[in-house]
Amino acid sequence: MRLPRTAHAERPWRIHEIAGDFTVEDVWALPTPGGPDDFVWLVRQVTDGVSGGVNGEGPVSRALFAIRWRLGKLLGWDKADAGVGSRLPSLRDRLPEDLRDGPRGPDLGASPFTSVYLTDDEWASEMGNKTVHGVMHIGWVPDGSGGYRGQMAVLVKPNGFFGTAYMAAIKPFRYIGVYPALMRSIGREWQANAAKRKAG
Repeated sequence: MRLPRTAHAERPWRIHEIAGDFTVEDVWALPTPGGPDDFVWLVRQVTDGVSGGVNGEGPVSRALFAIRWRLGKLLGWDKADAGVGSRLPSLRDRLPEDLRDGPRGPDLGASPFTSVYLTDDEWASEMGNKTVHGVMHIGWVPDGSGGYRGQMAVLVKPNGFFGTAYMAAIKPFRYIGVYPALMRSIGREWQANAAKRKAG
């Protein structure tokens, strides 16, 4: 379920200290019901999906990702010298001492994302290219009925007019093809791994 931006902004996340100049683009309630200590499982599941190159399910979602990566290759959007650590400084450079000295978060392999920091209830990773500097923020929140669930926010800082136009152009495709498929996939995998979580 898509949530209002306030669902992210009103929580005391540490990301607010670090990415205040980023725009909250999307906020989603993840179909991952659990207990207070299950955040580690959500981080593990998202890590496996991102590092494994999962681009969502279904023909529409796969086609959209294929088009995006092809365009990126043709136009040079995703070159190494356009990303975090070259054109863009990493958010790691902004971390307060306690987060900098704490867990960075999981290794995301060959994906465009790298972990920034990890706490008991939030994890932030970043990616960058010639269009945007983006943050995927995953949190663990009370669900209002005694349990907990995941919450995902996407924060972006577009690269000038081109980046702003790019984000506007892809917005309907994200809502039509990408996010619905992603939410279904996350929910199914969470349910499939329920036995593992119970076993500890």
